[in-house]
This record gives sequence, structure tokens and C-alpha cells, in this order.
Amino acid sequence: MTPQEHAEAARRLDEAERTRRPIRMISLDHPGMTMADAYAVQAAWREIKRARGEIFVGHKIGLTSKAMQAAVGIDTPDSGFLTQSMVFADGGEVPAERFIGLRVEAELAFVLKAPLAGASLTLEDVIAATDYVTPALEILDARIFRVDPETKRTRTVCDTIADNAANAGIVLGRRRLDPRAQDLRWIGAVVAKNGEIEETGLAAGVLGHPAKGIAWLAARLAQNGQELQPREILLAGSFIRPIEVGRGDRIVADYGAFGEVSIGFV
Repeated sequence: MTPQEHAEAARRLDEAERTRRPIRMISLDHPGMTMADAYAVQAAWREIKRARGEIFVGHKIGLTSKAMQAAVGIDTPDSGFLTQSMVFADGGEVPAERFIGLRVEAELAFVLKAPLAGASLTLEDVIAATDYVTPALEILDARIFRVDPETKRTRTVCDTIADNAANAGIVLGRRRLDPRAQDLRWIGAVVAKNGEIEETGLAAGVLGHPAKGIAWLAARLAQNGQELQPREILLAGSFIRPIEVGRGDRIVADYGAFGEVSIGFV
């Protein structure tokens, strides 16, 4: 894809988000599309949002479990960007009509206190640069058809990456955890929809340790001379399958001793 094609795809994604009408898969129009193209489209979309006045606040990491990677035929995570308009209050309500195809995941969010960069960071490096960790929910959406209505083809990982790795919102918990005070692998959640348990999971499901996703992201950004910055929010990746939600639904993630995180859709 050319830079002009990246920009046009980003414009279409932005329009899809604003009009709530999903678009045709980019990979159908560009069969040779690569992951590099996908991230270039995502970057162009981020620039559209920045020019409109949206404030960048961090990153999300996805496809961190072996099961999800196998489902899309890759062996690496993906990432997207977060803006201030994507941050919703814990316990609050969100208009369902703001989204196209709502799903919710449970994960941990890292907030940094120091820059983080490099291609060979250790878990200790990530923990040392982290101010705190908090339970979180991620709201997912699909600005690109998941299944093309004409060809019935399922979208590729390149489509998902271009579509900001499916991110549409985050809900941060109220508890701030010291990552040096507990083994993050064993933090888990029981996630219910409308009072019925839908999913349970442990943070170890994220690459064996959620900090590994942060190290992966730092290494990916380092390839372009970028680094993670203090105060950035970093969603480390879900350890449950996505839960489909719609108007009238409320999701509550019970993290036990680490509190609850919830959001409702109206």
C-alpha cells in the first residue's frame, strides 16, 4: 500500500466510527496488505484524531494468549492507541449507540513512572518503570466488518490492527496495586454480565506474565525510534475471551482482593 492508500483507509475508518457504519475489509481491496501497512493505517487514523484535538493517553496490547493467536493465525501480539475520549468512569454508563459491535474484555493496566524503551527488556525492567497496576475493562468495537457480507470472508489480523486493534474504550479500576508487592500472574477476575458469570481467568494467560506484553510493546516501538512514556496507560492484554454486550447490559469484573470494575451500556 502507498502512503496515500494508508491515509484513505484511515479516513474510511474514522468515518465508520463516526457514522456507526462498518466498512469493507481493507485487505479485500489490498490483498497484499502487510502488518506494516496495517500499523501505517492505524498511525494515519491516530493523526486524524490528533488533528481533531483528541489527546493521546497510552496503548493497548491484544492477541496475547496462545488461543487468540492461533485463532487468527499469528504468533505475535498486536497493539493500538488510547485517547482521552476512550476513557470511561468505573461504575458508569456508556451509550451503546456510540458503538457498532460491542464486546468487553478483562485485563490489567500498567501506568508508568519512567520511560521504557529497548528491544530486550526484562520483566524486572518493566516492573521497575511501573508506577502502579490497576484492574481494567477494555471495550472493543469493529469499524470493519468481522465477516464480509458479500464474500463471507473473515477479516484478517491486518484488518484488526488497522482498526486500532479493535479498541474503543477502557475502564480503569479504583485500586492502585504495587507490582512489586504481589505476583501479577495470579491476579484473576470473575466477569459477570447482568449478574450471570460469563468468564473467569488469570493474568498469567497473558504471555505467562502481563508485564511481558509491555516489554513486547516497548520493543516494537523501539523499531521506529519511539519509547513508552511516564503516565501512559498500557492495557496489557485480556485473559478472558471477549464478551458480547449491548444496550441494557452491565459488566462487572470481580478481581477479589483487588476490587471490582464495572460498566453499563444504555
